[in-house]
Amino acid sequence: MRRMAEEMQPSKEQSSWMLSWLPSWCPTSPSQLKNAEEKMLKIVKQPFSRQHVQISNSNYLWTLAFSTQPPPCSPPHLSAPTRPPLVVLHGFGGGVALWAQNLDSLSSSGPVYALDLLGFGRSSHPQFSTDPEGAEEQFLTALEEWREKVGLEEMVLLGHNLGGYLSAAYTLKYPHRIKHLLLVEPWGFPARPENPNHNSIPLWIRAMGAVMSPFNPLAGLRLAGPLGPMLVQTIRSDFKQKYSSVFDDNTVSDYIYHLNGQTPSGETAFKNMTIPYGWAKRPMLQRIGQIQADIPISFIYGSRSSIDSDSGYAFKTTRPEVEITVIRGAGHYVFADQPDDFNQTVLQILARTEKKKEDEGTI
Repeated sequence: MRRMAEEMQPSKEQSSWMLSWLPSWCPTSPSQLKNAEEKMLKIVKQPFSRQHVQISNSNYLWTLAFSTQPPPCSPPHLSAPTRPPLVVLHGFGGGVALWAQNLDSLSSSGPVYALDLLGFGRSSHPQFSTDPEGAEEQFLTALEEWREKVGLEEMVLLGHNLGGYLSAAYTLKYPHRIKHLLLVEPWGFPARPENPNHNSIPLWIRAMGAVMSPFNPLAGLRLAGPLGPMLVQTIRSDFKQKYSSVFDDNTVSDYIYHLNGQTPSGETAFKNMTIPYGWAKRPMLQRIGQIQADIPISFIYGSRSSIDSDSGYAFKTTRPEVEITVIRGAGHYVFADQPDDFNQTVLQILARTEKKKEDEGTI
């Protein structure tokens, strides 16, 4: 496995066009995002490297890497990790630092990589295809080029929300690279109900969707200008509670604001992949059955989430070996709501994956 270099900054030419499109009165910048992320990551105790991993078309994916090298003076039989690396993908509007309460624990048993998806966070923000299949392909190509550049032969892939959708799509396209697929509250699985004004969709969401449909989902955050940070603190006050055991100020809301105050790119791709109000144009539930039967698949849901677990159980009827875990007291951001339970659940899955690999090696 190749050693990842310490942080490298992308060239000014690659990011200057982003800045020119930001409203001058929008109080954010790539450097402010960097500072907000570093403040979030101060709670992480394990050593890690960070790097912009260069891929094609002058793009790059911002990456954190944990436990990717054996400790110095380790015995020969411990010179290489036995389990495949865990790669974690955030959801829509997210970034690597939202895993701050999970990275120490998850990296305790082996290598972990966390990256900002193409078009999000501190990764490059290219123009995406307006075609939903084309946009999905850009995400997948970026992830595959990243895998090649980092030097991973196989991995356990964990994705939350949009990251779950893309993890499933990647597994469909590159099955020989995946040892286990973990879908955490995945977005984009069921098809939209035949009646788009279905009663399960609250009236205020339908009204907001009708007003904002010509725009990107988070356009209002940028249009708010100097009021943007306060808007995040007000609308997503729940995030302060999710991280209250490690932060007692606005660290998390500031990070979320700077993540999503940048020039929209992945956000625009997401909009092009959806139909009102947030349903996938290419529902994953119609495709996930094509994943190779020998690839283990696990779903993790929160008991209080707005995303129900119906899709996971529907898939389980056709593939009984699929594992579904519902974590009590957790909402959609299950890894932040109940980090200890989430970490333990993932570590147990990783341990089983490692044992399976060892058993296969003895055959």
